[in-house]
Amino acid sequence: MSKILYCRHKKATIYKKPTTKSERLKEIIYGEIFIKLKRYKKFYYGYTKNDKYFGYIQRLNIQKNSTQANYLINTGKAYLYKYNNLKSKTKNFLYFNSKVYISNISKQLSQSKIGWIKNKDLKTLKSIKKENFQENTRIFRKTKYLWGGNTIDGIDCSGLIQELMKNKLIKCPRDSNEQENFFKKSVNKNKIKKGDLLFWKGHVAIAVNKTECVHAYGPLKKVVKMKINRLILKLAKKSLILSSIKRPL
Repeated sequence: MSKILYCRHKKATIYKKPTTKSERLKEIIYGEIFIKLKRYKKFYYGYTKNDKYFGYIQRLNIQKNSTQANYLINTGKAYLYKYNNLKSKTKNFLYFNSKVYISNISKQLSQSKIGWIKNKDLKTLKSIKKENFQENTRIFRKTKYLWGGNTIDGIDCSGLIQELMKNKLIKCPRDSNEQENFFKKSVNKNKIKKGDLLFWKGHVAIAVNKTECVHAYGPLKKVVKMKINRLILKLAKKSLILSSIKRPL
């Protein structure tokens, strides 16, 4: 029987097999929902609710949660405070897009069940509009490249796209090939505009204007801003040809 569980730590890894030595598929972050289908020793097998991505997760990383989240972390890392006092900062934090329930809002900090959070690091879920998802690319600038990563401590090309869209509550698959198939509206190269997605086999980048894009680039081991034409030429030299340009919104 399936069961709704939540990520209880700042992040957790979804694996291809029930071992931490297996291939990393993706990461989920605090408050994200995992649907458990079966148990296998120290792991659960199931899928993430927002994108139906199947895999194994360590049981210690998820738990039941009866409280509905009402806020989203809207900065790369939001540090937790022990008390309603800016001097009580801890080393603990939540990543961008973590979902929390805020029960009390004061002048500078708001209270969650795991600590107080700066008001400026929060955004109410009710206020989010499905537009301008590319506006937070700055948060991930120079983030190291990490296969299967979904945070500012490490991310891959499709994970970057998914997290940017997740922040605007836009449905988006995890892998680049699925993203390319999911978004239907194609555009010509000479009509590229901010927010368009450029796809190659196994790679995706997002246009931040008509001539530049941002992407998590394996060869440079980080998220970089690059001229679109330059990237097309660089990948063509590796026999990777631009396959499509899609407009998500």
